[in-house]
Amino acid sequence: MDKVVPSAADAVRDIPDGASLAVGGFGLCGIPHVLIKALLDAGTTDLATVSNNCGVDGWGLGMLLAAGRIRRTTGSYVGENREFARQYLAGELEVELVPQGTLAERLRAGGSGIAAFYTPAGVGTQVADGGLPLRYAADGSVALASEPKETRRFGDRDYVLEHGIVCDFALVRAAVGDRHGNLVFRDSARNFNPLCAMAGTVTLAEVEELVEPGELRPEEIHTPGVFVQRVIGPVGVDGKRIERRTVRPRTTQGGN
Repeated sequence: MDKVVPSAADAVRDIPDGASLAVGGFGLCGIPHVLIKALLDAGTTDLATVSNNCGVDGWGLGMLLAAGRIRRTTGSYVGENREFARQYLAGELEVELVPQGTLAERLRAGGSGIAAFYTPAGVGTQVADGGLPLRYAADGSVALASEPKETRRFGDRDYVLEHGIVCDFALVRAAVGDRHGNLVFRDSARNFNPLCAMAGTVTLAEVEELVEPGELRPEEIHTPGVFVQRVIGPVGVDGKRIERRTVRPRTTQGGN
């Protein structure tokens, strides 16, 4: 039952080239940057990632992207990564853009054994009708476009069929975890991390604090250990970054 492995390098050692990865976090919050760095150091390539976003330039999944290790990515937000935009527009990266709520539900469905579901999100757009550029050619033309999806009417509303997502591996980061793989996420890190943990056939968790079995109350556990196969930690909180720092001008005493 003890799922703790000695290091991040040991945790990612059997992730092969061409693997699909569900990666937790939102922006730079709650991203498993220790495991991502270990994967970068391992030289693993030709990866297909599923994550809310693909990191930023030089950090998170952005490190793998800059090294040319990601072949395809599925996500819902891409606005903070110049290298991502460059690779996509140059035809070096295949991109599937998914509405954020749909992406979350596709991961949850896959982790729950649900093959597909209907949603109204995207009906009447290229999300349902097809034609979204998945990959560009070097000359800027569309080399590969998304296919139309099945739609069906329920009551007085149309819905589009979306498939659940299951990946070969999942990488997540938790505030606290025990040796059995039970995980607790803090604040906004409890976004895509629990969903990605469910969607991985093999789930790797880095934890900031490692506790013994029984120290976590059952009602405070967000991801049960049944979804987690490997744990590394404690990794501490060093290395966390702020995606976009916004501050107001310092005021002098008296408000001037």
